[in-house]
Amino acid sequence: MIRILYFGMLRDKLGRDQEQLEWQGGSTSELLAQLRSRDTQWAEALAPGQVFRVAVNRQMAYEDMPIPDGAEVGILPPVTGG
Repeated sequence: MIRILYFGMLRDKLGRDQEQLEWQGGSTSELLAQLRSRDTQWAEALAPGQVFRVAVNRQMAYEDMPIPDGAEVGILPPVTGG
């Protein structure tokens, strides 16, 4: 089981701020593919061309990264500021 947190516009587009998901192990790219396969809304919100970041246990994943069972995964929109 993993816990997924959705932030900003993703939270608004997907209609939830978090969920628990049964997880048999895999990587961030596998998780995103699984979420995209839910329906068109998910596929569009998490499309490869969209700009967002994924963090696993509060560590930013700058490339494909393993997600262990029990992990907290955050999916974050781009952040701007100065």
